[in-house]
Amino acid sequence: MSELPPNDSEQPDPLDSFDEIIAAETDRDPDLAVIEAGSRTLRTQGGPPQADVPARPEDPEVDRALREVEAELATRWGETKLEPSVSRIAALMDVLGEPQRSYPSIHITGTNGKTSTARMVEALLGAFELRTGRYTSPHVQSITERISLDGAPISAERFVETYRDIKPYVEMVDSQQEYRLSFFEVLTGMAYAAFADAPVDVAVVEVGMGGSWDATNVIDGDVAVVTPIDLDHTDRLGETTAEIAAEKAGIVKQDATVILAQQPVDAAQVLLKRSVDVNATVAREGLEFGVLARQVAVGGQLLTLRGLGGEYPEVYLPLHGAHQAHNAAVALAAVEAFFGVGAQRPEPLDLDTVRKAFAAVSSPGRLEVVRRSPTVVLDAAHNPAGARATAEAIGEAFQFSRLIGVVGVSADKNVRGLLEAFEPVFAEVVVTQNTSHRAMDADALAGIAVEVFGEERVQVEPRLPDALEAAITLAEEEGEFAGGGVLVTGSVITVGEARLLLGRG
Repeated sequence: MSELPPNDSEQPDPLDSFDEIIAAETDRDPDLAVIEAGSRTLRTQGGPPQADVPARPEDPEVDRALREVEAELATRWGETKLEPSVSRIAALMDVLGEPQRSYPSIHITGTNGKTSTARMVEALLGAFELRTGRYTSPHVQSITERISLDGAPISAERFVETYRDIKPYVEMVDSQQEYRLSFFEVLTGMAYAAFADAPVDVAVVEVGMGGSWDATNVIDGDVAVVTPIDLDHTDRLGETTAEIAAEKAGIVKQDATVILAQQPVDAAQVLLKRSVDVNATVAREGLEFGVLARQVAVGGQLLTLRGLGGEYPEVYLPLHGAHQAHNAAVALAAVEAFFGVGAQRPEPLDLDTVRKAFAAVSSPGRLEVVRRSPTVVLDAAHNPAGARATAEAIGEAFQFSRLIGVVGVSADKNVRGLLEAFEPVFAEVVVTQNTSHRAMDADALAGIAVEVFGEERVQVEPRLPDALEAAITLAEEEGEFAGGGVLVTGSVITVGEARLLLGRG
């Protein structure tokens, strides 16, 4: 493990091995000649520190007002109850004066990595002195996390004020629609209104689910980003990655620039066909941009990235895992595309500014260390693909001699697939449940866990505080210096509640 890359003149040039690296990291056909026949591609020839997760407001009156807003929002359809249409959010935008059209935007969809990528994009734009608005979901601890200005969540006061400002218009739309605006639709309206009021120079917007009929899709993103697509929300988006890609491709608008992370072949075909249909310009990870080299470093990793404008060496990223390196490559390409690199301008972005931005990135709840002796790590992986990435990353970044899992999941997820991904790295697993109504019952989760891990490796603690205590005790059994650790995972909600219990927030 090293903080700096080897400074050895005999080291091979990363560019010389770019093709080999890409060949090793993707199993898709890079040509897809038929689909790409009519497409254009991007390739040049030739931020502010992130705030932590906010705690509850210290002012009792502000806290009371925020709780009132949260209670009102909770009376609406939750994020898992959907009527696939943008008619309600479009009506709200209309009565608000189309605030989402007052600034350019970068729109991000995909299955995994959306929030981390959005935070990286935000950091890069901020480092280049643009005022940013970021809208992401779900939140780890505080609902105010979802709407950020200048790299930090908006204050509770501003959140309440924004809600009260648009509330009369929300009620007007409610009265005219078959269904009331949902929780997510109202929050989306709040974000777009807050960004216009700020005003921001650019909005970074993460879809909630899918793309075509997602509430965020009333924007026309100048840059559309698609992070890796895998199977999740199959009951709503489709049972194959191609079907899911068809929904997510809806964010690709006429003449936009599309940044594609590495994708399954069938998903790539769908996304490229959509790009051809709307005359979008495409940049693909592994072809126009990618990760040239990476090595584990203290607190993160050191990267050499290939962007649309050239090479960016010695970029320190304080996040763990190969998946975060790929997210960084995607984020860099998105910001390059936003600034016209590879199209209007051949030169790359300023290297020192890029390095400064990435060094300031944080992503709470994504392989986040919240305690030492024993080390407790939080990660919000909630589907098999995310769990596989986390399992690989934790083995690379941490030298645990014995890792104990604390797992609490939502009942509508592929629970067996998630547990199977973690089985090789967990010595034992403590199954639990969070306080959400969506949480799978701990005993039901235990039944699946026993089938995957065997009865002797499974412990059941329905209350999360008890589960954390049990896991920490198990990790400590080998002694203070033996290298035991705890990974809390399975759900953003589980991670958020654990974060609070462990004193972060």
